[in-house]
Amino acid sequence: MNTLVMEYEATYPFKKHATIANEYAYTRAEIEDFIKYCNNLEIEVIPLQQSLGHLEYVLRNPRYGALKEDRKDISQVCPMQIEESKKLFSELFADMAEIHNSDYIHIGGDETRLLGHCPLCQKKVEEVGTSKLFVDYMAMICKLVVDLGKKPVMWADIILKHPEAAQELPEETIFVDWNYGWKINHFGDIPQLQDQGFTFWGAPAIRSHPDNWYVTDWKTHFNNQERFIPYARNSGYEGMIMTSWSTSGVYGFTWDVDYSVVDMVQLRNTYPLSGFRILVASYAETLNTKDTVNTRDFIQKYAKERFGLSEKATDSFLEFLYSNPELIVDGKPQRSSSIDEMISYFNPIRNKLKSIKVTSYAEEFNHFKLMADLRMHYLNFKKVEVRYNDPSYSLEKAPLLLARLDELLAEAQTLNERFSKLNKGFLYDAEIEEQNHLRTQKLEVLYDRLSKLK
Repeated sequence: MNTLVMEYEATYPFKKHATIANEYAYTRAEIEDFIKYCNNLEIEVIPLQQSLGHLEYVLRNPRYGALKEDRKDISQVCPMQIEESKKLFSELFADMAEIHNSDYIHIGGDETRLLGHCPLCQKKVEEVGTSKLFVDYMAMICKLVVDLGKKPVMWADIILKHPEAAQELPEETIFVDWNYGWKINHFGDIPQLQDQGFTFWGAPAIRSHPDNWYVTDWKTHFNNQERFIPYARNSGYEGMIMTSWSTSGVYGFTWDVDYSVVDMVQLRNTYPLSGFRILVASYAETLNTKDTVNTRDFIQKYAKERFGLSEKATDSFLEFLYSNPELIVDGKPQRSSSIDEMISYFNPIRNKLKSIKVTSYAEEFNHFKLMADLRMHYLNFKKVEVRYNDPSYSLEKAPLLLARLDELLAEAQTLNERFSKLNKGFLYDAEIEEQNHLRTQKLEVLYDRLSKLK
């Protein structure tokens, strides 16, 4: 591994656009030190600055309000605001180029779901099509990067969906085919763009949908690497980026009058990367092996060599990793008949995992145990939530639910302490505190509501 792509969002301290920086922003000295550290490891740091969609952290500020495609959905700039955007992003890219010595700047460009939304964009789409709307804007963005002596890197999903005007993008443009476990050519015809001379990199994922604090789709992520990386190698892709998404990239907002943003919160948090070393190791193994890596064989080897597990313990570990990553939606399991059925299925898996004694790297293995306990805690809380939302619920039943919530709150405190201990030094203390708060917030809100009614 020789490259790290950093999507800073609002943690980057721009000189001319200091308004963007949030409470977790780094100092410029910290970023320079970080890049130097990576370079000493022969790792190149590519900055990622979104330039069309996923820009809530910029557009939340009144200073940039005129760029919004929509007043309420502030995820995207209007691609018809060419000159205004050109001024903004030329300054953002120049700032990043000043600090980063990489040959590349990643310009994002993914999931721009509001294309053709505003009246100006609708008119252009009617006249020349969605591809032209997208490409005219992104060609301007790409040229800003090229003029800095860098190569623009762009997520490939939108150009694959709307490829008609692709040839108008600079030939230096590199597309990243992000495939997190779905069929090949999921977004569109990749060979068609390769035939036009464009370079492709690939991108599987360690964490993505539906992962959250309570469930990780381990099987999909392992299989994603096993299948996609050899495909990308055989298809002439020139690079590979392993992505790891701690959130969904979607935000909720607290609004003030006139749809100005008071605050924003990320949706769908995932367990920190501290708990996913095995997937990073699998990635490295797959990159270094020309033949296909058998996922199950890799896990068994990792369990025995890394943790010193017996064959029986390895089977229990495999059972945990391959357990059903089922979610509960609107109080109902996605597939199971009830939450009780989900608990009956998962609890024995958790208990076998908890009983495993490792001979080395116990802290790493404790992340798996904590993940399992967080999931069981989640399922038990959902049982309470379902009872509260049942048509038969009445105020007389509040004390019984409160008693159960008391138990769960005490359990949550213990889980938070374990989470804090395992992630100390990996996350900032403030981030650990916030993660613990967000994870228990729904339980506390329900407790407060019931306390008023008992």
